[in-house]
Amino acid sequence: MKRDFLTVLDFTTKEIESLLVRARELKAMQKKGVENNPLMGKTLGLLFEKQSTRTRLSFEVAAIQLGGHSIYLSPHQIQLGRGEAIQDTARVFARYLDAIVIRTYDHGMVEEWARRSSIPVINGLTDLHHPCQVISDILTILEKKDKVSGIRLAYIGDGNNVAHSLIEGAAVMGMHIRAASPAGYDPDNGIVSKAREIAKETGATVEIMREPAGAVVDADVVYTDVWTSMGQEGEEDERKKSFKKYQVNRVLMKPAKDDAIIMHCLPAHRGEEITEDVMESPQSVIFDQAENRLHMQKALLEMLMR
Repeated sequence: MKRDFLTVLDFTTKEIESLLVRARELKAMQKKGVENNPLMGKTLGLLFEKQSTRTRLSFEVAAIQLGGHSIYLSPHQIQLGRGEAIQDTARVFARYLDAIVIRTYDHGMVEEWARRSSIPVINGLTDLHHPCQVISDILTILEKKDKVSGIRLAYIGDGNNVAHSLIEGAAVMGMHIRAASPAGYDPDNGIVSKAREIAKETGATVEIMREPAGAVVDADVVYTDVWTSMGQEGEEDERKKSFKKYQVNRVLMKPAKDDAIIMHCLPAHRGEEITEDVMESPQSVIFDQAENRLHMQKALLEMLMR
């Protein structure tokens, strides 16, 4: 039976733990130059409406390293851009491809693809969720902290797609998350409520706050993202004013634990949501975090495409 991955909640805690184990194995194999070709003869489609660096590269390279192939498509390059129905395009894609990654604005679009497609559909990012980013972030936290459950994670910034998936990931994996955002930019109430219900079973906690300094107290991980996401460029000036005190800098990091790690999903606007010195500090694991997109993507493709 085919599986889709549209939000973090599509997988159980045990399934994410299995992906973590496998991603570490695949990473070690790649570092040693060991060949592994479970996707031999398989083809992954990448249908991207939004620009991408890490998501596109990590999925394309992941498919190649697992012995498969990938095809990159823009909606403007295919008949979907001229009004062909998703249900028709999805059925045709399923005759050619073995799985598809979709990166778009409206989360309803990936849900529609999942309903219509007989092959696995993976959410490469929507305005509501970014699950592939967060399961690889959990891999980075595990590598740096030797555990996931019980970790204290502070998220500073916009209550956006990354924040939503982090909240879900923390709830499922037993982490304690504090998300600090300005008024009017809080994470979605429905996502927060559902995460809190899950947290009752896993021992996690989910707190939504205003003050960034309070969020980072005793944090093991301090995480931030851009203040203005793709599609919000018209709000940039107003957002810069609203988020001015939500910058991750040396002063903000003081209440965090001495060995706290600093994370950012990239791309970063240095000097806005994070300062240059903090981004380049020994505490920063941002580029390890970016690399782990590749290894977790391999584990994900292997799980869904075999």
